[in-house]
Amino acid sequence: MQLDRLTPMMKVIVILCLTLISQASALASVTDAEIKSLSETLYKLDFNRATASDLVIEPQTLISSSATGSGNDLSSRPLFQQVSSTLLSKPTYQALLNLLDNYKRMTGEVEDVPSQEVEEQDTFLQETMNTELGIELYNFLHSKGAYSSQSEFIQDLKMMWFGLYSRSDGRLDSSGFEHIFVGEVKSGKVSGFHNWLQFYQNEKQGLMNYYSHSFDGPWTTFPDVLGMQFNWNGYFKEVGSAIIGCSPEFDLAIYSLCYITRPGQRCYVSLGGQSLGIQTYTWDKSSYGDGKKYIGSAYPATP
Repeated sequence: MQLDRLTPMMKVIVILCLTLISQASALASVTDAEIKSLSETLYKLDFNRATASDLVIEPQTLISSSATGSGNDLSSRPLFQQVSSTLLSKPTYQALLNLLDNYKRMTGEVEDVPSQEVEEQDTFLQETMNTELGIELYNFLHSKGAYSSQSEFIQDLKMMWFGLYSRSDGRLDSSGFEHIFVGEVKSGKVSGFHNWLQFYQNEKQGLMNYYSHSFDGPWTTFPDVLGMQFNWNGYFKEVGSAIIGCSPEFDLAIYSLCYITRPGQRCYVSLGGQSLGIQTYTWDKSSYGDGKKYIGSAYPATP
């Protein structure tokens, strides 16, 4: 193709398309074995994960997967029995906690994003991606030709996770971050909600009633994985799976790794020698930049 024969606008479009094709090609070369190897490295680098002295949970009643829709409260005590204030005071934890009260949980309600909240988004991304864990993720994606600089990577994460789109009536009422880390209510039910810190915060405030769990992963230390049933201030969640006790940077990194390399698919990672499926979904009704897709959802896939 001879670019000198194209108009300036057509040149820009062609270059953007070629860039997108090149990036997609680079990421297509990432093997399942590489994803498992990198996820093990990220697991080992999660120095901010909770220890047994930081975090005490009481899963209580285990139910079968066929009984998840019953909506019965089968656990009399809260899930989270103890969470260390020292753990919560770490920079990445503080950065995440500052974001959790920025959203309207009902779909159809337009999300306002004042400058302070934009700054909180930037702080969260900088804090998490400047950890050894975040740098390792960037170095891997950079080596595959997906990103040319860390600033480009962080900017893409910002759009991918925090870019607004519409889940209801054309209103800009949602984002990948809100859906996954905060949770939403749509059609009278909880949608998303896959972050343990958000669960803990709401339980502490008396807004969360833990019912039971249908899955408890094979891990004997944190992070662990639970498939939970709960009532969030009047709205039921049939199965809300979350990685329990991981750091905010680990949550962001493992979901981002799977979304970037296996968008809209089941992605298999390895944590401490144990396999875990991460399911991601793309948001296909709108896009950002040069045709990239926002994150629709991401969560640990439980049996």
